[in-house]
Amino acid sequence: QVQLQESGPGLVKPSQTLSLTCTVSGGSITTSYYAWTWIRQPPGKGLEWMGVIAGEGSIYYSPSLKSRTSISRDTSKNQFALQLSSVTPEDTAVYYCARVNGLSYDRWGQGTQVTVSS
Repeated sequence: QVQLQESGPGLVKPSQTLSLTCTVSGGSITTSYYAWTWIRQPPGKGLEWMGVIAGEGSIYYSPSLKSRTSISRDTSKNQFALQLSSVTPEDTAVYYCARVNGLSYDRWGQGTQVTVSS
């Protein structure tokens, strides 16, 4: 059973860089059939897709966040990571990592709350 777990600071100051890691267990992130994504949900709003890294390593970003977002992976640790630069309070959200299986997200992490505040 594949499991995902987000980790990272829960509080980030404005203008700093938000860094989160998703640790995947029970399956390899390099499997070509799947991709791995970051999604967030600001308070009172819907889910927002941020970007994805495919099993073979290709990376795609949301156009609205592309200038501030970086997704990477460490295959030796079976982890993938998110960095969001120049954060503002509008980046306060619950951040999720998830597995992409075809047209669906079939495995999710539990989510981690990140608050941007001084």
